[in-house]
Amino acid sequence: MYKHSLKQLEFEDFNLPFDGHLRSDNRWVKLAKFIPWDEFEIAYSKSMAGSGLGPPAMSVRIALGALIIKEKLGTSDEETVEQIRENPYLQYFIGFKDYSDEEPFHPTMFVHFRKRIGKKAICEIIETINQKARESNKRSNKKHKNDDDGDSGGCSTSEEQTNKGKLLIDATCTPADITFSTDLKILNEAREKSEKIIAILHGPHRGHLKRHRTYRKKARKEFLSVAKSKKVSQGKLRKAIRKQLGYLGRNLKTIDALSQISSLLILEKRLYKILFAISEVYRQQKWMYDHGEKRIDDRIVSIYQPHVRPIKRGKPGSSTEFGAKISASLVDGYSFLDRLSWDAYNETLDLVGQAEAYRARFGFYPESIHADKIYRTRNNIRFCKKHGIRLSGPALGRPPADEEKRIAAQKQVRQDELDRIPIEGKFGQGKRRFSLSKIMCKLSATSETAIAVVFLVMNLEKWLQSIFFYLFLLVHKVQCRQKRVNLPLLAAMNAL
Repeated sequence: MYKHSLKQLEFEDFNLPFDGHLRSDNRWVKLAKFIPWDEFEIAYSKSMAGSGLGPPAMSVRIALGALIIKEKLGTSDEETVEQIRENPYLQYFIGFKDYSDEEPFHPTMFVHFRKRIGKKAICEIIETINQKARESNKRSNKKHKNDDDGDSGGCSTSEEQTNKGKLLIDATCTPADITFSTDLKILNEAREKSEKIIAILHGPHRGHLKRHRTYRKKARKEFLSVAKSKKVSQGKLRKAIRKQLGYLGRNLKTIDALSQISSLLILEKRLYKILFAISEVYRQQKWMYDHGEKRIDDRIVSIYQPHVRPIKRGKPGSSTEFGAKISASLVDGYSFLDRLSWDAYNETLDLVGQAEAYRARFGFYPESIHADKIYRTRNNIRFCKKHGIRLSGPALGRPPADEEKRIAAQKQVRQDELDRIPIEGKFGQGKRRFSLSKIMCKLSATSETAIAVVFLVMNLEKWLQSIFFYLFLLVHKVQCRQKRVNLPLLAAMNAL
C-alpha cells in the first residue's frame, strides 16, 4: 500500500512549536524548491505498486531527501537521523508539515531507501535535474543579454551548427570499504568463517555427536608466521597457501557431511551467503594454485562483499583498487553517470555510447570530445571524423612541416588538456568532498545507489552555484546602471 501527497508546502506554512517561521533564504529551503518532487513521486509510486498490504511506504521526498542530506553532510546513517530530528529545516526538506522532536525513521531504513530507489531511478533524476538546470541557465542568459545595451542586437543566432558544445569524458574507480586483499588473507578469512559455520551446524548435536576437528589453532599459527614476516619468498608463500587450502577444503567437507544431518536453514541469511562465497573462493584459489596462475575471471576479493572485483588502475601508490568502475561525462559543469560496472572493462569502448547519449540529450553531436590519451583508438578517431567531432589530443602522423601550423597544433593540444581538467576536478570533488573515495554500503545494489546519489548531489550544488552567480550579475548590473545615471549629475556638481 502506498500513499503520497503531491502538494508542495510553502515555508511559511511549516509550523514550529515556538511560533516561529523558517527563513526563505536557507539553503535547504532553496534546494527543496529546486527539486521537482512531484515528478519523482509519480514515478516512485508506480515502482511501489503492490498488493496494498502492509503499512504505507514513505514518500520519495523522505527517501531521496534523506539520502541527499546524508551525502551533503557526510554523516553516517545514525547521525543523519539525529540531524533530521534536531533540525526543522531538514524536516521541511524531506516534506514534514510540522516540527517533531521524535525520530523520523529508524537508521536501517536507509538500506530500504537505496534498494527501492535504485541506480536507474537516480540516473533518471539526474537527467531531469540537469535538463531543468540547463533550461534555467538559458533563460537567465537570455535575460542577461536582453538587459544589455543595444549593441548586442546585431548578434544573430541564426547560424546553423551541426555540432555544438564540449563533451568531457573519463573513468575512475570508486573503492569499496574492504581491506587490501591477498590470496593468503582471503583464504584465512574463509577458513575462520567455515569454522564458525561448523560450530553452528554442530550445535543441535552437541553431546550426541563428536565434534569434527578443524585444527584452527595450528592453521592460525601457520598463517601468522607468514603474514607477519617482512619478506616472504614465493616458495614459502606458495607453501602457506597450500596449507590454508588444505584446512579450508577439510572444513568444507565437514560442512557437507553436517548438512546431511543438520539443515543449512539454521544458518543466518548472512552466513548462508558467506558459505557460497567461501566455496567459490576455495574453487578459485585451488585452480590458481594447481595451474600456477595469479588471475582468474570473476575473482572474489572479499567474502563479505563477493560482488567487488579488483580494478587495475596502474597509478603510483595504488596500482590495484577494489570497487566499482564508472564512466562519467561532463557538459557545462553538469555530470552524467554513463556506466557502472563491478567488473573491469576498457573505458575506450564507452566513447561512442557517450557521444550518442550526448546527441540524445541535446539533439546534436558535440563539437569536441575531451578525453585521456587512452581514448584515442582508431575506432574512436574514425567515429569522430565521420560525425565531424574533434577528438582532443595530437593528430596522427608526423607533425606539420610549417612552423606556424606546428605551433598552432601544440597550442590546441595544450588547450585541450586544460579543457579536460573539469572532469578530473569533478572526480576529485566526489572523492574529497563526498563519499566517492570509500563506498560504505555492503550490497551491490545499495552501493550503486550511493554512487549515483553522489552525482545527483554534485549537480544540485552546481545548479545552486549558477543561480547565485546570475543573481550576482543582476545586482552588479543594477549598480553599474545607477553609477551611469549619477555620472552627469556628478560632473555638473564638479563644474560648479
